[in-house]
Amino acid sequence: MVIASKLIAAGIIAASFLVGCLSFYIMSNLPIKMKKKHIAEIVSQLINFVLFMWAGKIILNLSSFLSDPLTILVYPANSMAFYFAVFASIIMLIYKDKQKKLDLRPFMESFVHVFLAASFLYEFLEIILKDNVYAFGYLLLLSVLIILYFFLRERIQIKLLLLIILGSWSLGIITLSFIQPFVTVFGYMMEPWFISIFFIIVLSLSNLFYKTKRGFKQ
Repeated sequence: MVIASKLIAAGIIAASFLVGCLSFYIMSNLPIKMKKKHIAEIVSQLINFVLFMWAGKIILNLSSFLSDPLTILVYPANSMAFYFAVFASIIMLIYKDKQKKLDLRPFMESFVHVFLAASFLYEFLEIILKDNVYAFGYLLLLSVLIILYFFLRERIQIKLLLLIILGSWSLGIITLSFIQPFVTVFGYMMEPWFISIFFIIVLSLSNLFYKTKRGFKQ
């Protein structure tokens, strides 16, 4: 029963991201070839994220893994494994950008679109299928962010848009964590300290990326 529940939850997440990619493909103004390239890169990074979560599960439960490696197959990934995967993914993206294997700015623009759409659908299903009342606050936050994203994306620079969306998302999550008992993203608990560190990292990388590009142009 537990395994079946986990498989259903994973299926809902996968379906949410599928719809998110479809939304990006339909609504983006990019050429079809670029849309496909960005979706392929997003899927690749999502696969890496899952692998990082598995690595996180092993590291965080190393003693259990060494005594019985098969337990890692049924041991549920907790929020710490999720945090590990987030930070590992950030490092991976920075590395690929430095190696000229990925242009980080257009990737982030595409990923934010997919992430917002996928998150909205997931939280909506949480309310409809599981009657999760605590998902309503996050769903409302996502609604505001989606409206902001589509309203501003043709009016301001992409760098500023991403900062507004990521900053508003981070502050919204922190605010919700004080208003309600807990906040989850795709079923994983969000702690204020993690969101704060995440926002600081994103802000620092954005400034570094901007200065690097400006210096290059000069």
